[in-house]
Amino acid sequence: MLKLAWMFVAVAALAQAPEFQPVGTMSQLMVNIIYPASDAIFYVDRNPPSTGVEWNALANQALMLAESGNLLLMPVRARDKANWIKDSKMMIDAGAAAYKAALAKDLEGIHAVNDALYASCVTCHAQYREGYGKPKR
Repeated sequence: MLKLAWMFVAVAALAQAPEFQPVGTMSQLMVNIIYPASDAIFYVDRNPPSTGVEWNALANQALMLAESGNLLLMPVRARDKANWIKDSKMMIDAGAAAYKAALAKDLEGIHAVNDALYASCVTCHAQYREGYGKPKR
């Protein structure tokens, strides 16, 4: 009887699961959110944060980057259930680490995230972005 009750609860929960509604295209998500947010991390030395406002702005960019990984995991965007998920989680982890470092005002922590963030981008693009890494003719 208890097993039946749990099954009922599980079915009810699934029936009420939210339906995600993407607004932008994959290209818009990349160009308008992910690229600028990742550039803030990659190129932090161009204008290193020195004030609380600048550190907060960097933390906001890192948070957008991490949360963008979650947007990539939406069923309508996910290309498959294996590498796409791993690559998106790599970006989430890198963004979360950058967010934590920015909150701590830790520039070296931001630098430490660069390799992981770069790997998440290159790994994903090599698999899913047509022509990526191939010479242009």
